[in-house]
Amino acid sequence: MIILSVDSGVEKTGIAIFRKDSHIPQGFQYVYSDLIVTSKKEPIEKRLRVLHNKLLGIARKFKPNLLLLEQLFFFKNVKTAISVAQAQGSILLTAAKIGIPVKYLTPLQIKQSITGYGRADKKSVQKMLKILLKLDGQLKNDDVADAIACGLAYCYMNKKII
Repeated sequence: MIILSVDSGVEKTGIAIFRKDSHIPQGFQYVYSDLIVTSKKEPIEKRLRVLHNKLLGIARKFKPNLLLLEQLFFFKNVKTAISVAQAQGSILLTAAKIGIPVKYLTPLQIKQSITGYGRADKKSVQKMLKILLKLDGQLKNDDVADAIACGLAYCYMNKKII
């Protein structure tokens, strides 16, 4: 099973790929991560098209069986919430277009799975990602780290499901 984990955003979208397989010692393998960036100079509809097209390219390359998203919760900044919701709409369209199911994890589930503490900060989550996945150096950015964390949390929470 190939899992595409996405941290939604119009300006920056983090993506991570995991492979779940009973033949892998841990039952899963971190495969790839990247950052999709859209130009602030472009109108929102073009930015969402760029996001959709880049995700389609990633889907063609890795052929995921599942797409993961972090569940949207209350945002203090309404503009940010709307932007993230628009990005998720584009991402959901991509999942529908390639015919794969979408699952959601809450921020609490992700942090609990990665750090053992549901209210952990971003630094703690990133530190644990480096330890658990033996990542060298810094993670590319917060959005990529969040996508990796979401995918890893799903793998931990669903170890027996292959």
